[in-house]
Amino acid sequence: MRALFPTPLRAPHGAEAGGTATLDTLCINTIRTLSMDGVQKANSGHPGTAMALAPVAYTLWQDVLNYDPADPLWPNRDRFVLSIGHASMLIYSLIYLAGVRQVTQGKVTNAPALTLEDLQQFRQFDSKTPGHPEYGHTTGVETTTGPLGQGCGNSVGMAMAEKWLAARYNKPGFELFNHHVYTLCGDGDMMEGISGEAASTAGHLKLGNLVWMYDANRISIEGSTDIALTENVAERFAAYGWQVLELADANDTAALKDLLAQAKADTTRPTFILVRSVIAWGAPTKAGTAAAHGEPLGDAEIQATKKAYGWPEDKSFYVPEGVQAHMQDGLGARGAKARAEWEKLFASYRAQYPEQAAELDAIFSGTLPEGWDSAIPTYEASEKGIASRASSGEVLNAVASKLPWLLGGSADLAPSTKTLLKGEESFQPKEWNGSYAGRNFHFGVREHAMGAIVNGMALYGLRPFCAGFLIFSDYMKAPIRLAALMQQPVTYIFTHDSIGVGEDGPTHQPIEQLVQLRATPGMTTIRPGDANEVAEAWRFLIAKQDGPVALALSRQNLPTLDRNRYAPASGVAKGAYVLADSKETPKVILIASGSELSLAVSAYEALSADGIPARVVSMPSWELFEAQPQSYRDNVLPPAITGRVVIEAASAIGWDRYAGLTGDIIAMRGFGASAPAAKLMTKFGFTPEAVLEAARRQAG
Repeated sequence: MRALFPTPLRAPHGAEAGGTATLDTLCINTIRTLSMDGVQKANSGHPGTAMALAPVAYTLWQDVLNYDPADPLWPNRDRFVLSIGHASMLIYSLIYLAGVRQVTQGKVTNAPALTLEDLQQFRQFDSKTPGHPEYGHTTGVETTTGPLGQGCGNSVGMAMAEKWLAARYNKPGFELFNHHVYTLCGDGDMMEGISGEAASTAGHLKLGNLVWMYDANRISIEGSTDIALTENVAERFAAYGWQVLELADANDTAALKDLLAQAKADTTRPTFILVRSVIAWGAPTKAGTAAAHGEPLGDAEIQATKKAYGWPEDKSFYVPEGVQAHMQDGLGARGAKARAEWEKLFASYRAQYPEQAAELDAIFSGTLPEGWDSAIPTYEASEKGIASRASSGEVLNAVASKLPWLLGGSADLAPSTKTLLKGEESFQPKEWNGSYAGRNFHFGVREHAMGAIVNGMALYGLRPFCAGFLIFSDYMKAPIRLAALMQQPVTYIFTHDSIGVGEDGPTHQPIEQLVQLRATPGMTTIRPGDANEVAEAWRFLIAKQDGPVALALSRQNLPTLDRNRYAPASGVAKGAYVLADSKETPKVILIASGSELSLAVSAYEALSADGIPARVVSMPSWELFEAQPQSYRDNVLPPAITGRVVIEAASAIGWDRYAGLTGDIIAMRGFGASAPAAKLMTKFGFTPEAVLEAARRQAG
């Protein structure tokens, strides 16, 4: 195994030493030294990878990337994803040197995205250069990468989005979308399971517009990766169906350009370039060691490294004259020309295909077509009712008929989650009997990658959904969190939302998953109680543009409430509303979500028949309710009324804020069991009798 890897090079040699350096070498060493200095000043960070990959990243940007720094929102730009987000000084240095312009409130300005002062504030509070790249925080960063492997998954979603846009909108003579997605990944990415899931998906889909460059420096925090990673990664990717290439030396920029040309030439396979690098290349004592991975090099080592580069040893954050101009002459000029040609092409396209151009305008701006919700059904009262997963499927299809860029799929569970878009093709290459214009995505049993992939799709302005059983949201925790952090409008359709799953048993019965979703900042969780609440949930979530929404839906039928007798379901948009009330001041308030709402209604009817004033509050979303004014919340849940019963067939954690100190909470306090759903509901106290008994007790 070791014969495959050269002995780490401790210091540069030859022309790389700097005395007779070319402008390209000068730029590369500027990136290296800025990265070293940024980490050293912050006394925190990861300098080694940025130093090692400076030639790779610079060559990609300067000589290959189709990107205009003057317009970082240009739709047909190539995407660059730094999945190894800990090497963030690498991308910050590139953004600064390339002169990327600042985007503010969706508009490109003439101000620089980053200044040298911003680089000097690396990892400091309120700076534009946080420890890991954050989308929306730093212009030029295409996605938030931190947890290893997430950027890999995002890049697959981006490549899929490009394929979909090209298939739907490109016309003869109008190739609007033909760009590539480039990702820098490392040993940690390769060890995370999500990268395998994502790579398998990309190989199956034949995403010829995707390139991963794997930094095989063989160093992680604990030392050599020999202690944990000894497989032949290249052979693994060949088995996935990727074109596999190798760059023997990360400093060989000419060879890299040839490999990237080969990558672009293969239009039927994603490309995996294995890059042999030395972490902290040029550092006399720390190159090739774990000491250069996650901590500053130290002043003495930095001085010695700069000396090896032929760099002024006494200067920090030094940018030689001509470096920024050189990048403008390369990346800047090439990108400006490509963007101008594209804008001219799009103007002609608009004249010939106005309807399609209007759709693209909406996608780029995040707006919705007029009448997008006009087909959403209204459901008649029904005691038998319909499972909320089934009504959701009907509403999803109604909305999709009016919103062409609503698209998605499930982790091999479309029949169970009711998420198949009827009459639409599958997103597949022709070889698999599909089309890249298809709107039904098949993610396979790959929940983790699915979550990261739809994040990448959302970053293109599409409205993706993904689906699975609520219990399996556990596998998606990281991408769900990142969708919330990036404020991307991803929709998660989670079905089989309670012990009502029944016979599948406790391994498949979600208990703590709602708590986890509700605890995620920026996430909106909605657990609708009947078909009309489902319809209103979809009406809300499609209109929402600034964050993800999770639907928690039932496997079993839920009675459809008579809205002539009870309040309209439009109250869903406020998170909680008074569904049923008495003319007198209530002695007890029954609060429920989802499948347990009908239990609250049943108890209310019994109490009313006995002359006991009661109120039912449907609370499908804590987050939406908490966002309402205090006056509204107090009107729904008057503080003076302490008689309360909460019913939800999941964890009780958090419900005490609504039940109060003396209220009853009918919820799960352990795992479920394997049995028919009706028996489980009886066993765990989710019955009309149990709810009524608690209500009488609370009413005094």
